[in-house]
Amino acid sequence: MAAAQGRLSDGAGGMDDAKEGERDATQTAPPPFRAAVEALRVARLRPEIEIDPTRPPQRLAPYAYALEAAVVADDEDLADGRLVLLHDPAGHDAWQGTFRLVTLVRAELEPEMAADPLLPDVCWSWLTGALQARGLSYGEPSGTVTRASSHYFGGLSERPSASHIEIRASWTPREGLGGVPDTASHLAAWCDLLCQVAGLPPASAGDASVVTLPQRRGPQSR
Repeated sequence: MAAAQGRLSDGAGGMDDAKEGERDATQTAPPPFRAAVEALRVARLRPEIEIDPTRPPQRLAPYAYALEAAVVADDEDLADGRLVLLHDPAGHDAWQGTFRLVTLVRAELEPEMAADPLLPDVCWSWLTGALQARGLSYGEPSGTVTRASSHYFGGLSERPSASHIEIRASWTPREGLGGVPDTASHLAAWCDLLCQVAGLPPASAGDASVVTLPQRRGPQSR
């Protein structure tokens, strides 16, 4: 697996905007959303995961909170992604609930993996499998798996061809006590997906049920 192509942040001011948005979310939002956000903030994740709040989308729901993360090993970004928590206290017909999780995950691929016709199905099964492995209840899943290749010409012709995979998905986490979903466990499952796409072995030693993409060609600087 080659390094992911950069981070997903929107610019230098993104972190300040995200912190301001985080304060707004915890001060003015309904209690179920505040509790769901707090669970995301304090979740303990694998050490390879670097995660930070980022500016959430403004028009998808009355309340939103977003995180971006990267899988980093040996100072190399192997995969990155964004996870957005949406909340509409009035409910949403398409969601079949009041909360929705939306994600983007991406990584570079080895050329032989990019040519595998089963790759999109496998990548989608990683998402559903990560949720099921943690015993999470969810509904209304939807998404796309896209693979693309870039070939360089002219002044860029010395660059090797590159392929990447991109997973866009959303699902409705089932609400628990007080109408609050277990967002910490959903975040952990999402990070499991990130690590699988990055080609890392599963966190639990000896778990042969998890198949990851092959390791990257070699180290590349961030």
